[in-house]
Amino acid sequence: MSDGFSNVIDSVSAPARRAEAVVASDTQPLAEVPKALFVGTGGSVTMRGVGGGADQLWKNVADGTLLPFRAEYVRATGTTASDILALY
Repeated sequence: MSDGFSNVIDSVSAPARRAEAVVASDTQPLAEVPKALFVGTGGSVTMRGVGGGADQLWKNVADGTLLPFRAEYVRATGTTASDILALY
């Protein structure tokens, strides 16, 4: 298949090229820092941004929400949302 965007430089604001399921953990960072997170089933998400000093609790995240947040950690404690994808 032809890709008309294959010569475009990837950036944070460019569309994601792949997605991976997020396994929330209180101790382990994400394998890579994503461009954004997609929340399939809504709830709360506790996460820490890349280089951030403290966790943040995002409440009432709706089903199907795209969070333009470069998370280093998605914590199990406090996270009730599920079906979360990291977008790269």
